[in-house]
Amino acid sequence: MNPIKAVAIVLMTVGVLALAYGGVTYTRSSHETQMGPFSMTVNDRQTVAIPIWAGIAAVVVGGALLLVPIKKA
Repeated sequence: MNPIKAVAIVLMTVGVLALAYGGVTYTRSSHETQMGPFSMTVNDRQTVAIPIWAGIAAVVVGGALLLVPIKKA
């Protein structure tokens, strides 16, 4: 498989997933304390929103890379 076609497929996959989910959520440990035998940790859930235009752009660019013929030297 041509590396450009592989990149195109990855771009299209990432674009479709970005459109389907709309963002990425992760957990970050923000505070930690220990008092004697007890310890406490505060976890914050953070969400990074992926703009709709970025998902659409990834799908369009991936599709264009698949459709454009590649010239071999």
